[in-house]
Amino acid sequence: QVQLVESGGGLVQAGGSLRLSCVASGRDAPGTMGWFRQAPGKERECVAAIGRSDVTTYYVDSVKGRFTISRDNAKNTVYLQMNGLKPEDTAVYYCAARSSMVVFTSPTRYDYWGQGTQVTVSS
Repeated sequence: QVQLVESGGGLVQAGGSLRLSCVASGRDAPGTMGWFRQAPGKERECVAAIGRSDVTTYYVDSVKGRFTISRDNAKNTVYLQMNGLKPEDTAVYYCAARSSMVVFTSPTRYDYWGQGTQVTVSS
């Protein structure tokens, strides 16, 4: 079992930055970890994902060059640095983890979820 707790969301103006953090705790060490987001009326999408070895990463096209995912295994923490934020980035952001080391982008592949943190970008 893995418990995930996110922090770092908030309200920011377009062009601004936020850094999301997600701390994992529990009996098992997480394998792949990812950040997903869901806006009202839209499906949950994978924004970024990272393998446990920190070598394999994935970014959805809309955030490439603006967002950076990283992890600190010693602290069981994954981060999402978000720069150049746009109003279309507004959503609830969720941290997710799976036991396997393989990076997947489908939310159905993830076993554990945080409670979500709201990110709102004003124009």
